[in-house]
Amino acid sequence: MSQFVDQAEIYVKSGKGGDGIVHFRREKYVPKGGPDGGDGGKGGDVVLVVNPHLNTLAHFRYQRRFIAESGGRGGPAKMSGKSAPDLLVEVPPGTLVYDAETGELLGDLTRPGQRLVVVRGGRGGRGNVHFASARNRVPRIAERGEPGEERRLRLELKLIADVGLVGVPNAGKSTFLARVTNARPKIAPYPFTTLQPNLGVAQLDLEHSLILADIPGLIEGAHQGIGLGHDFLRHIQRTRVLIHLLDGLSADPLADFAQINTELALFDPALASKPQIVAYNKMDMPEAAERWPQVAAALKERGYEVYPISALTGEGVKKVLWRASEILASLPPQEAAEEEAKPVYRPEEDPRAFTIEHTPEGFRIHCKALERAAAMTYWEYDQSVRRFQRILAALGIEEALRAAGIQEGDTVFVGEYELEWREEGEL
Repeated sequence: MSQFVDQAEIYVKSGKGGDGIVHFRREKYVPKGGPDGGDGGKGGDVVLVVNPHLNTLAHFRYQRRFIAESGGRGGPAKMSGKSAPDLLVEVPPGTLVYDAETGELLGDLTRPGQRLVVVRGGRGGRGNVHFASARNRVPRIAERGEPGEERRLRLELKLIADVGLVGVPNAGKSTFLARVTNARPKIAPYPFTTLQPNLGVAQLDLEHSLILADIPGLIEGAHQGIGLGHDFLRHIQRTRVLIHLLDGLSADPLADFAQINTELALFDPALASKPQIVAYNKMDMPEAAERWPQVAAALKERGYEVYPISALTGEGVKKVLWRASEILASLPPQEAAEEEAKPVYRPEEDPRAFTIEHTPEGFRIHCKALERAAAMTYWEYDQSVRRFQRILAALGIEEALRAAGIQEGDTVFVGEYELEWREEGEL
């Protein structure tokens, strides 16, 4: 499997139009024939085209400049120059195309064969035959071809996969992918082994298969771009079902679960609504197996489907995949969904923007991002509460509350939650 490269910057330049020419007929016994200079041909466009067999931007490491041919020069006897062919540049499905200088989104390429003209070839210059008039019957004038366009493009690839594997670092996502597909991601017993998303195809039977994406481990603060947060998170926007792997040997699997879901919701509210299957991993270890009933009961109580698995031995993984396949089959067709709404997230407002309303009852915080974080927090776990406090500080709300005059014991309202402010700044 080729190495995954999810960003590239390239230079593109369309072809210059061919020059029109100044020419006059040369006929026997006609020493001063009329103008017959032909037009130049059109320069070639540079066109991005989707190749469904590509799944990385790796080939742009070796070629970053794409320059189309210029149009041919016009000829005598009103002969037009040859138009140059378009230069086709292949990209994988899921490629977002931006102008590197302005940041403008130029296109979202998702369908096989889909094309996007990124720079248009110059028009061919007109020959002198076009400039003849009653006043100027011998025009010694023509046009050179129109210069081509040039620009730098930034390409970003979002994986288009059926299922995204999410979880804290070292939860076993790479092991899971290697177990169920032919992908060979790097696997080692330490966090952040996966620094690039990996794709694999799991063949359930002759008629059913799933495309899985092993998304690198999320870290606290990923939604704010901490570490490689944004690079990681945007790859799961197009996956349709999430398999959330829990590390059965973690100090607190439920806190891990809350952390990842909060990061997803803070990055993009749509991610929180995706179907999610929970796979409690490392059941081959006695300590994880002993904690399984408690974790399963807590998650089922909150409405999640949870399955015990061992990615290392393969125990339970097929059941998880089949359930993911069933959920996918029940969803509306992907193409129809993409036609209705482009899978590019353009928030109408910054979800991290906030206002503080001082009421007789206390302080009410209006902030979509914080309300989502509160709704995803397990308040019965101290680590989750502390993490919520860090989010409060990171968004600048803690400082704003102090500036608004909050005192120890005051009540803070976040969505449907009612919290008590402590002197040391903890809720």
